[in-house]
Amino acid sequence: MAPRERPGPTVSLAEARQHLLAAMVRLEPRRVPLDESMGCALAEVVMAAEDVPPFANSAMDGFAVRAEDAATGPSRLRLVGAVAAGGVADGPLGPGEAMAIATGAPLPKGSDAVCMVEQATVEGTEVVLEAAIGPGENVRYPGEDIARGSAVFEASTVIGPSHIGVLASMGVSEVTVYPSARVGVVSTGDELHQGPGPLEHGQIHDSNRHALLAAVRSVGGQAVNLGVVGDDEQAIAEAIERGAGSCDAILTSGGVSVGVADHMKTVLGRLSDGAAQWMEVTIKPAKPFGFAVLAPSGVPVLCMPGNPVSAMVSFELLARPALRFMMGHRVLDRPALVATTEQRLSRRRDGKLHFIRVVARIDGDGTLWVRPSGGQGSHQLRPMAEANALAILPDGVGDGVDAGQHVRVLLVDPDALLGTEVPS
Repeated sequence: MAPRERPGPTVSLAEARQHLLAAMVRLEPRRVPLDESMGCALAEVVMAAEDVPPFANSAMDGFAVRAEDAATGPSRLRLVGAVAAGGVADGPLGPGEAMAIATGAPLPKGSDAVCMVEQATVEGTEVVLEAAIGPGENVRYPGEDIARGSAVFEASTVIGPSHIGVLASMGVSEVTVYPSARVGVVSTGDELHQGPGPLEHGQIHDSNRHALLAAVRSVGGQAVNLGVVGDDEQAIAEAIERGAGSCDAILTSGGVSVGVADHMKTVLGRLSDGAAQWMEVTIKPAKPFGFAVLAPSGVPVLCMPGNPVSAMVSFELLARPALRFMMGHRVLDRPALVATTEQRLSRRRDGKLHFIRVVARIDGDGTLWVRPSGGQGSHQLRPMAEANALAILPDGVGDGVDAGQHVRVLLVDPDALLGTEVPS
């Protein structure tokens, strides 16, 4: 029997990522309304055009005073008016005078401090300040938060709710960002069945396409369903070309190994003018991987393995960083922490870097613990769904890590850390 052709050279995960990221190009920046920028990465430095706050104002509800009139307490001052947020004082504050003031209201001319309302008592037309008040006390000065001309946010900052609040406080209505990538997803294989209904003998339900579409959305991309195609070169080529017409990137699953019906390599070799790259990554699961940049569109096609867990792990380790790079992110990977094993994590000595699906939890002392989420076969998708982290077991740990030892983990779902729920 003739030896089977290998999918490509054997490379480390770091080498595979280096090859892939070198081929990725950031999306063209565009201007978007501020309220539509959530989750996008800034494509330029945001500079402050004005001070925030723009004027000296009160940090408390209380009484605006001249600090020299309240240097020792208690002190008694004449009430000469009031100023509300959004209003302006009727006139300046003179010696021995005070003015009621609301939080955020501009300080009257002549005042330089505010006594909080809890430390004062109004007696007719006078106010008694119980304690000494120093200059600048409870005053917000112009530019104290943001100074005009300063760099507020650097390029590649990922915009969250607080960033939007800051930008809105500066009067910004639009920002220049790297847009959300439109990512097409297609599954390949004659064995795949779409939708409900009974399976023919030898068929399986198509799960990879739905999982990868969801994975694209989770990374902030716009998922485009390119459907299922059988093991046919022309059908695969048509699906890829159709996706390239409307997408910034394409993900495929299946057809990247050494099976007799794996036509993806032939198709992408032709559509990329022979520039497709195929490799065996020294990881488990998700060993086979390939990608190509289509000619002349420049659309990258990333090829995930067909096994469900392999497809998801391949997305986490390779496709997700690539898509985040395209969308202008500076941080490409999940958080990596050190955890303690609750149970033994087993692996074989095979020269590969193993990623064990685990459940991570935090105890009352803040220690991160992990245990296997279930079976570790590349066809066993439920333990992948139960897992919120991937434990990283290099070949140097032999046949596994015993309970009570330390292990590095990637948090694939930090929000699902056990021990962080609200008690019932």
